Formats: sequence, structure tokens, C-alpha cells
Amino acid sequence: MKKLVLTWGDLWTSIEGLSLKNERVYGVPKGGMIVAGVAKQVFPDITLVTSPQESDLILDDLIDSGATQLFYEDQCPGAPFRALFDKRKMGDNPWIVLPWEADHPAGEESIQQNIIRQLEYIGEDPNREGLKETPNRIVRSWEEIFAGYNQDPADLLTTFDTDGYDQIVLLKDVEIFSMCEHHLLPFWGKAHIAYIPDKRVIGISKLARVLDIYSRRAQIQERIGEQVTGALMKYLQPQGAACIIEAVHLCMRMRGVSKQGSSMKTSSMKGVFFTDAKARQELLELIR
Repeated sequence: MKKLVLTWGDLWTSIEGLSLKNERVYGVPKGGMIVAGVAKQVFPDITLVTSPQESDLILDDLIDSGATQLFYEDQCPGAPFRALFDKRKMGDNPWIVLPWEADHPAGEESIQQNIIRQLEYIGEDPNREGLKETPNRIVRSWEEIFAGYNQDPADLLTTFDTDGYDQIVLLKDVEIFSMCEHHLLPFWGKAHIAYIPDKRVIGISKLARVLDIYSRRAQIQERIGEQVTGALMKYLQPQGAACIIEAVHLCMRMRGVSKQGSSMKTSSMKGVFFTDAKARQELLELIR
């Protein structure tokens, strides 16, 4: 993921672009409060308020998911909401490191502080010996577990001429590990990935690599299969593509309904695997 590290000068310049005049401004805790404080220096005529009214400008540092904006639109209907950065409109979805978070050049320090707060929330002492390095270890593990965000299947799907081969290509029993996006708990199992070439083939290991790209993200199992077959259809243009996944989910086993023997099967079929029952049956026989 691209990181955008901002200086205080960058912040000042961005705030100047707001062009505020004689407005009542409410800064959203906590980043918006800092932005509002700097805005008061840039635009002395504005008035800072501690509780927003319907006519006040609600100011935040950035919009990420948009949940904060929706909250204030519900609480203060009609109040304008502005932010210095709207990540929904930034195509590369960068990780923005604001000046007060930039003690570490890549912004990990603020992430680690958030992890410390989570440890405190569950009742732990983050200063005890076993937990002192846990925030650092979690950040390092995330770089591996969620590595798929930094990868693009287009970069690895080099194709070759089929030399006339037009039968099913199947990679069976591929290990898959991912994280449920609803609870950030692991799910894991095996996947079967197949395609029928048209004019091009790819190295068999690339099928497993495409699976890794999409599974090493916050995910749902159904989406992974669709993304794998979608990538194969887009970049390889085969007659058909399929991805069948069977996995166990900790969000089903260690919480909620706590069903220990449960597993989940999903299938994504594209092209002839979807339209031709004979091709689909042959694939299922090969998997069995």
C-alpha cells in the first residue's frame, strides 16, 4: 500500500485551500480538532465551537469509510461536512500519515499505539513482559497476512502458446489462508483451481499465486473464488475457469454459533464450466 506522509507545511497548505470565511467550525475528535485549531490560525475570523449546530461547518482530517460523515449528517442534518482528504476519491487508496502521527517515518507508530489501546480495552497490561513487543509483532505479521493488497495479478500472469492443448488444467488441494473481513478471524482450507485454455496457458504455479493475492486480504470466501476466476478470464481469456474452495472459519467455531465440525464450500464457475454441464461434471470428477 502506498503511504502518503504529510508535513505540517502540507497540512497548512491543504487548510488554506478550504477558504473559510466567518464560519462556525466544529472539529471532529480527534484529527478534526487539530485541523480546526490550525484553521483558526490560517483564518482568524472563524469561530471554533465545541458542539455542532445545524448551520456549523463540521471539519475532519480525512474521510476513510465515510462512517463519520454519515454519523454527523444524521446528528446534524443540513450541516456541511468537509475533510482535507477523501480517500474514496483517491484511486490508489494510500495510507495517509498525518503530521501528528509521523514520529515514525512510515506511520507505524500510530498503528502500534492503536494496538496498545486494544490490549487495554480487553483488560490486558500492554507493559507486561509477554506483551511489550506484541504491537510490533502484529504490525510485522500484518505485512505478510495482508500482502495481497500490494500485489496485482496482471504482474504475474505471463501467458504462453497452448501448442494445441485444449483440455482441463487443474491444480488441486491448494492451501488457502485468509482473514474474515467481518471479525478479522482466520479461515483456512483448500482450493481447486481450473481452466480450459483457448489460445494461451500459464505456468501452473501462477494459479496458486493468484489465489494468494486475493486470499491475503480481509475477505469473504465467496469473493475469493469470484476474484480468482475473474482474473483468469480477464488476463488468460480461457474457454472457462473455476475455483472451488472448502474452508473452516474460526468466526463459526470459536464465537457465535460455535459449530466445531462446520466447513464451508463455495464454487465459482465461468465460461464453459458454467454453461456446459459435461465440462463441469468432468471437472468435478477430476477433483474427486
